[in-house]
Amino acid sequence: MKTLTTTEELAAFCALAHTKPYVTIDTEFLRERTYYSKLCLIQMAVPDHEVGEDAVLVDPLVGEMSLEPLYELFRDQNVVKVFHAARQDLEIFFVEAGVFPDPLFDTQVAAMVCGFGEQAGYETLVRKIAKEGVDKSSRFTDWSRRPLTEAQQKYALADVTHLRQIYEFLAAKLEQTQRAHWVREELQILTNPDTYTVKPSEAWRRLKTRTTSPKFLAVVRELARFREGYAQSRNIPRNRVFKDDALIELASTKPQSMQDLGRSRLLLREARKGEIAEGILNGVKLGLAVPPEDMPRVENSRDKLQVNPALSDLLRVLLKAKTESSGVASKLIAPSADLDAIAAGQRDVAALSGWRHEVFGEDALRLCSGEIALTTKGKSVRVIKI
Repeated sequence: MKTLTTTEELAAFCALAHTKPYVTIDTEFLRERTYYSKLCLIQMAVPDHEVGEDAVLVDPLVGEMSLEPLYELFRDQNVVKVFHAARQDLEIFFVEAGVFPDPLFDTQVAAMVCGFGEQAGYETLVRKIAKEGVDKSSRFTDWSRRPLTEAQQKYALADVTHLRQIYEFLAAKLEQTQRAHWVREELQILTNPDTYTVKPSEAWRRLKTRTTSPKFLAVVRELARFREGYAQSRNIPRNRVFKDDALIELASTKPQSMQDLGRSRLLLREARKGEIAEGILNGVKLGLAVPPEDMPRVENSRDKLQVNPALSDLLRVLLKAKTESSGVASKLIAPSADLDAIAAGQRDVAALSGWRHEVFGEDALRLCSGEIALTTKGKSVRVIKI
């Protein structure tokens, strides 16, 4: 097992990868103690190499290694960069260098298109496609500690060596079924900077609240804005500043002084003094001062949608039929929220556009307009024209 620890070694392996049609890549990282993921290890493998190493570990924690040779490989349009469940890996590289691998192939997305079910795990694909087993005993180890054990190294390399066979199988199946463009369409989300950019002013939207009162949400927004900015600037988890339940409590009680903060049931002791306490009090003050026209409002709340329940149920039956006939995971085609939105008359829904329109959306609209009906034959559901 070869471990690369210098820029020169990385450049040499990337030079080899530039001559290949694809390279498989994975990372190991830690995020429990930081806001941004800490990159601890990179694994890479190339196909059909007869001389030297065809799979390596890249250790960015040893010495002064530059990852620029890897980023140059990311920019090479002639080499497909293959990942499995790429989102967290891509976030690391985007935050570090503002670069995305292009072209990109995600075997998890491809597997969902090729009939392997909802978010098929790597271990499942290795078993079903490569006919091998994967030792997952090192999955939850501390990847920042050195030296790495032999078990850790074997585990890490397995994440890219089996990936070669998985990629070749799925790429061939996509070509055969003419669905490669479906995967490319899905991957546009993964290579969009907005996917990984958390704006403090928008952080409140990820919180779940029992009330949607604009006055209440105004305070929630300012507290979430402060927390997100504080966590980002110090690279600490947002929950280390104060947790979600504490934020909701503060928005409800609206403390005006340090003494008020001291009465909080959920606020951490460290947050009752210093910069965090001052930020909380200032956030409450700013939230209470927001004029009515600038208060945040929850738009298109699912609870307020005028959903036709019978139509919603029929759409679920149609989706099940389309899932069975196409082999595409239902969650990838249309989540439940999209079905309810369609049943409520909304048309600006992902399930009605792109490749999903071809698989499901066209018949979904025809069902809504009464142009088709559903019938059963045995255990299968059939679509019939009216």
